[in-house]
Amino acid sequence: MLKFGRYFALVAVLAVAVAGCGKSDAEKEAESGKSGEGTVTCTGNASSGETGLPAGFPELDGVTFVTARDSGPTRVVDGYSDESIEGLYNEYKERFAEEQYKVLFSELEKDRGDSEVSYKSKDGTTTGIVALRASCDNGNVSVHVTARPAD
Repeated sequence: MLKFGRYFALVAVLAVAVAGCGKSDAEKEAESGKSGEGTVTCTGNASSGETGLPAGFPELDGVTFVTARDSGPTRVVDGYSDESIEGLYNEYKERFAEEQYKVLFSELEKDRGDSEVSYKSKDGTTTGIVALRASCDNGNVSVHVTARPAD
């Protein structure tokens, strides 16, 4: 009987340890809205306030910004568009050039459904990234923008 008691105690300890490693449904749900370079936003009402993005930041037709918040020194703006990921990628690059922003790097991975365009503002005081994700079930493309003081 003593061996059975030790065995039961060991199984109980392992079960508790394994259960502690799992994530709650709320944690899983919260993480399901994240992908790659930020929150994925597929729908929502247009924000009524200012985005807080730097002067001259391109405002593309068809992009709906839903939320804008500060995360430390970084401004984070999330939204979506019904345009294609390739179209948005090209338009952001073109509009950054028109606004005399510097594109620091850019990447389009159509097969993975994601894209990034890193930028520096015309006056050199702000850097950031536009992350595009084509992972919305409704066909929209998520637009996640960050802006922070340049080093």
